Amino acid sequence: MSGKLEIHDIKRIAIFRALQIGDLLVGVPALRAIRRQFPSAEITLIGLPWAEAFVRRYQCYLDRFVEFAGYPGIKEVAFDTWRSSKFIEEQRSYGYDLVVQMHGSGPASNPFALALGGRITAGYYEGTPPPGLDPAALYPRDEHEVLRNLGLAALLGCSDLDARLEFPLYEDDYTEAAALLRRLPHAGRPWIGLHPGARPQARRWPARYFAELGDELARRFGANIIITGSADERSTVQKVIASMKAQPLNVAGETSLGGLAALISKLDLFISNDTGPAHIACALDTPSITIFGPADPRRWAPLDLGRHPIVRFPVACSPCEYEVCPIDHCCLRWLSPAQVLAVAKKHLRYASEGNGYRGGEGNMGATRPGSQDGEGNMGCKMDKARRGS
Repeated sequence: MSGKLEIHDIKRIAIFRALQIGDLLVGVPALRAIRRQFPSAEITLIGLPWAEAFVRRYQCYLDRFVEFAGYPGIKEVAFDTWRSSKFIEEQRSYGYDLVVQMHGSGPASNPFALALGGRITAGYYEGTPPPGLDPAALYPRDEHEVLRNLGLAALLGCSDLDARLEFPLYEDDYTEAAALLRRLPHAGRPWIGLHPGARPQARRWPARYFAELGDELARRFGANIIITGSADERSTVQKVIASMKAQPLNVAGETSLGGLAALISKLDLFISNDTGPAHIACALDTPSITIFGPADPRRWAPLDLGRHPIVRFPVACSPCEYEVCPIDHCCLRWLSPAQVLAVAKKHLRYASEGNGYRGGEGNMGATRPGSQDGEGNMGCKMDKARRGS
């Protein structure tokens, strides 16, 4: 790295990424690389309130959580002058040796990161790098988000740049998932999860399409259909169920983040809109299909498209940044259930003709090649051991 401190001089690191679960999951490879480069440093995540639980789950790479208090131009938190000023004063007094701006291309987030007063501040920029941002690199706009974040780690001198995702699972997560799955309508497999929600309305495939797909999967394969979602997505889930002939298991609003992940780890197939749980399925290596509409697959599609294919109907106006489609939502409305079903059939046929479906209690965790413990904890135990945790 081009900064003025040696690795052993960096005792306190702050990473700014005040975003949602999918955004943080695709940042985990970079967090892993940073931890391995700075094994003795205290690493703080500055993020949104929900991310305090994320830091606890990823204690192998993160030590401390600080709730982001807002800053001009950063839309994720409403700006209040007094609160923001107090926050920056507190963080400056904490004395970070290194601040890593991992929150976008930098027009607003670089000034915030620099205001934290770290001895070194690293990040991407657009146009001209602001004074004090060093090491820095031009924002790679067309690069995949996982690789873009690893590029930041490389700026810091990190050499262990493994792009694989991971999601640690714990006993309480498994217990929660097992209790939910005992309510399945029948004992047969495959178990197929459908996730019809997404925070931006523009990313939601029509509910009636999910219903039609679920019915076809139940009819053709005898599948148990499990519909997942947050408490805020219950109304969307109810629209799907109301249009279905099959009897699904509805767990919307009944899972913690870890419980949802443990449930996904048990499935034979997970079909989701482009949203956080789709990234969880990739991290746990559960076979999955992600339905893409306005989002850019160059940035957000899984890196392993064989195991985790996407389904997309290309239209001239996609990708776009709209959260509510201003026209006719053709990118998702023109994507038929038959197109998604065709991809799902390939997954399910391969599973049934190979080693069978994923099976029962023995498959609670990930089956990713190279996993350290079979539970999605690819690097956590090893890294905690290195640090003497």
